[in-house]
Amino acid sequence: MYLLVALAVTVLVIVLAWRGIGTAGQQDAPAAKDVRPHRPSRPTRIIAPDDDPEFLSEIDRRLRGEDKSN
Repeated sequence: MYLLVALAVTVLVIVLAWRGIGTAGQQDAPAAKDVRPHRPSRPTRIIAPDDDPEFLSEIDRRLRGEDKSN
């Protein structure tokens, strides 16, 4: 008898989890009219720290001891 109750509870938990996962996946799917991805008006360019003039000047100031933030 206990085995039958345990089996029924296990099946119930699995079914509820399956439905919950299925519902979450459907909410994340884009609508048919939103098939094209959004593109920014101008492309953004990532600048590496060693190519960024502001970063390099900040490092230079710190090395020369002109940094007053410490």
